[in-house]
Amino acid sequence: MKDFKVPALEKGLEILETLSASMAPMSLAELSRALGRSSSELFRMIGFLEERGYVAKEPHSGSYRLTLKLYELAHTHSPVENLIRAAAIPMRELAVAVGESCHLSVLRKSGLLVLLQEDSPLKYRLSVEVGGTFDALNTVSGRLLVAHLSPEEQSWLLRQHEGYLAMNEREREELHEKLAAIRETGYSHAEGEFHLGVSDYAVLVGNERIGLMAALAVPCLQLANRQAAGGPAVLEQLRLCAARITESLGLTTQTRR
Repeated sequence: MKDFKVPALEKGLEILETLSASMAPMSLAELSRALGRSSSELFRMIGFLEERGYVAKEPHSGSYRLTLKLYELAHTHSPVENLIRAAAIPMRELAVAVGESCHLSVLRKSGLLVLLQEDSPLKYRLSVEVGGTFDALNTVSGRLLVAHLSPEEQSWLLRQHEGYLAMNEREREELHEKLAAIRETGYSHAEGEFHLGVSDYAVLVGNERIGLMAALAVPCLQLANRQAAGGPAVLEQLRLCAARITESLGLTTQTRR
C-alpha cells in the first residue's frame, strides 16, 4: 500500500471509528485521551462531522455519538449485490486453484439460498443451482451460518424449522453440539452427506457482528485418477478466498464473544 498521508481525513476517520467502538457517547476530552490528540486539534473536525450529520452532540452531557448517517450510506446499495460483486473474481480464482466448483449462500428465513456458483475448470464437476434453496440444518453451509447466529436469532430460526421441531431431545442435543463445534473451529465439514465420494467444506464470509454473513463452500468430488478430495489444502484456499471477499466488502472478520 502506498504511504499517502491525508491528515484531516485520518483524523476524521479516527473519530468515527472510536465512537463506533464505544459503548456510550464520548466527550471531547475522552476522545482526546483515546486518540492521543489535543482537544483543540479535534474540536474543528468533530464540529464539521456534526455539521454534516455523522455525529450528534448529546444536549444534556455535551458528549458525542454516531448518528445513523453511515448506516444510511451503507444501505444505499443492496448488500446482496455488493456481496456477489465482491465474490465473483475471488471465487473464479478459487475454482481454478482447487480444481473444484464453489458456491456462495446465505440464510433466508429457516432455509439456505444459493447466491453465486462458480464451476470447476475440470470436465467432471459438481454444480449447485443459483437461486436454489436447501435445508439449512442439512447442509454444511447452512449449519455454518446457523452456528454463527446470535443466540436469539438461532433460537428463532430453530423454532421455525420443521425438521428441528420433529427431532427428539437427543437429536437436538447432538445438533447443538455440532453447531458449537463448528463455531469453535470456524468451518463446517461433512463427508458423503448427499453424495458418496464428496467432501463438503464451508467457511464464513463477512462480519458476524454486523449481521452480514455468507457461507463459501466447496464440494470436493473424489475421482479415481487423482488424490483424495478436500483436506487442509482446500480449507486453506477457502479461507484465503473468504478473507479476500470480506476485505473487498470493506469489512473485517469479527465474531461475537
